[in-house]
Amino acid sequence: MSAFLDTNILVYAQQAGIKAEISQNLIAEGGTISVQVLNELANVLRKKQGRSWGDIELVLDDIDNALDPAMPLTAKTNRVALALAGEHGLSFYDALIVAAAIEAGCATLFSEDMQHGRTIGGLTIVNPFR
Repeated sequence: MSAFLDTNILVYAQQAGIKAEISQNLIAEGGTISVQVLNELANVLRKKQGRSWGDIELVLDDIDNALDPAMPLTAKTNRVALALAGEHGLSFYDALIVAAAIEAGCATLFSEDMQHGRTIGGLTIVNPFR
């Protein structure tokens, strides 16, 4: 089973510092993401970092080469996320990431934004920056 990487891991990997090094190492180990993570990354790179669309495309190309193909967001993923949000008190967008990670068969979700050590549906959330 591979690991699932949240958006913040991909954002930090584009920067400098200890979080960047940890994130780059996680990406080098391989793993899975969802199309939602790619969407969020593109939005952060454009709106918060002012990157050009061409630069964002190059970042996404690098991610495509380093990680498994992104999990699509489907109507089924949406419904599972809705249930997870209600059952576990997650924000809907966090629940979409958890749902995609479970659907991908991942054992670990690396995320700074969710509760470290929490297990949902056989998926353990790990904050790699702790």
